[in-house]
Amino acid sequence: MEIRRRALVMMAVATAVVASFARLAAATTSYTVGAPDGLWDMHTDYAEWVAARTFHPGDNITFTYSRELHDVVEVGKAGYDACSNTNNVSAFRSGNDVVALTAVGTRYFLCGLTGHCDSGMKIRIDVVAVTAGPTAAPPPTTKSAARSIVAGTGLGALVVAQVLVGSIMAFS
Repeated sequence: MEIRRRALVMMAVATAVVASFARLAAATTSYTVGAPDGLWDMHTDYAEWVAARTFHPGDNITFTYSRELHDVVEVGKAGYDACSNTNNVSAFRSGNDVVALTAVGTRYFLCGLTGHCDSGMKIRIDVVAVTAGPTAAPPPTTKSAARSIVAGTGLGALVVAQVLVGSIMAFS
């Protein structure tokens, strides 16, 4: 009985480790605003660029631009709608500004130079929660079932899971 209990505990630990690796692999995506066809400039269609992407907490967006020609100002919805940076949340001027998307919600950015926002140099980023996957399967009881859990989670997770499963099978 004790060996069986240890095996189940080790299997639970292996499953948790694999799940952690999967979350880490999917947790952070970095986007360069406007890339691959444009940058933070007056020629990029930002509505089209945003429509092709889904942003989640943990992602980063990078604004790459010429410091002499542009800046990045984070504003509220009213500032975005009016192309006004008067009551800005923050302002960036490095030419390579990385903004962490830390929470679910909508973020608004625009170029604060006169006329640039009115010419379309503004972007709305909707940060949405990561959707839960399918309902978790019951814990595996065989080596092959454990391997099926780690499918697609990356080679590192697979190696860790195989080592842990091998230890478990040695106790069985």
